[in-house]
Amino acid sequence: MRMILNSVVAIGLLGFAGIAPIAAQSSSDAAHSTVQGGAVTVVANSTAGGATIDYIHAKPMKLPTAPGRSEAAATEDLINALRSTQPSGRPGFSAGSYGDGALDPTFLGAPARQDTSDEVTPEEFGTNNHAFSTARGDLNVATNTRFPYRVSGRLFFNIGGDTFVCSASLIKKGVVVTAAHCVANFGTGQLYSNWHFIPGYRNGAAPFGDWTVKNAFVLTSYLNGSDPCAVAGVVCRDDVAVLLLNAKAGKYPGTSTGWYGFGWNGLGFTSAGLTHITQVGYPVCLDNGELMERNDSQGFKSAANSNNTVIGSLMCGGSSGGPWLINFGVRPSLTGTTAGTAPDANVVVGVTSWGFVSNAPKEQGASPFLSGNIVPLVNSACSAVPAACT
Repeated sequence: MRMILNSVVAIGLLGFAGIAPIAAQSSSDAAHSTVQGGAVTVVANSTAGGATIDYIHAKPMKLPTAPGRSEAAATEDLINALRSTQPSGRPGFSAGSYGDGALDPTFLGAPARQDTSDEVTPEEFGTNNHAFSTARGDLNVATNTRFPYRVSGRLFFNIGGDTFVCSASLIKKGVVVTAAHCVANFGTGQLYSNWHFIPGYRNGAAPFGDWTVKNAFVLTSYLNGSDPCAVAGVVCRDDVAVLLLNAKAGKYPGTSTGWYGFGWNGLGFTSAGLTHITQVGYPVCLDNGELMERNDSQGFKSAANSNNTVIGSLMCGGSSGGPWLINFGVRPSLTGTTAGTAPDANVVVGVTSWGFVSNAPKEQGASPFLSGNIVPLVNSACSAVPAACT
């Protein structure tokens, strides 16, 4: 696979509030130019080699897979989580917004049927006894245009001349979060290009428009392969990236769709590393990726898997980068009771990163949101264009 043409700048961060200038060393070749020297690498989006997005024949970005594990190993992993306390730094939180719901409909073309024979085959029960429920987030009504579903969307991009799809969601008015493996090839320096985010996507329809990307932000450690991984390039600490969108007439999609909050350092997890996750995405093995899907499962922090969160799930290729949320939905009014700990609604604490190679476990993992990954990534995007975040 050839290298994709992009302009890349790596920047350093001062704490989590701003950016400090750093000394840098430049290098270049016929494929791309880079400036190395910081924690976050900034990728200027491009249409490399004149490649265009094929919305109809886009291929699912194959979900990275880790070696399978036995039921006994899975049980031991969960028991170890229950027996231990897992401090991860002081939890933090950034609030989301409902948006005004104004539509800007565009039709991109209904997707063609994809061959998913090499992907996870849908089954009703996983051998690791990890309970979950997967169903359409689309309820044959305009769910995709309702909050909080409309905040999630499909992400199209080029690898060479081919179009691939992942999932993504807004966490600021003009900032999208997805998986790092939807932005770059781990450890190779290879960068993808020409990202388009379609919030509320449904069977070729873009109810809030088609949004191009100005810059992608990924940790330099992921790009150069130094990121800590239980399985190199698959089960890693920092499979997280953010995309800064281009404004249209000074506006960003979050004005209409709203955006999710995001939390880090174990927000919403118990001291044993347990939580409840709602996963949203567009897996191509379910409804051909034409409809938004929702999965609900208990999640736990797996020490054996780079402290990734592990859930039971039926999702597969195309779901990569989709949000993992706590307290998903519209909060009820409380009468005669009080909210629990970490009650904020619709908070992203991870994105779909990987699954097990065997069909049987029906489990997926997500790199944890930390003060060392999601915070500097978002701060870098917001420092570049403050209007995308305010």
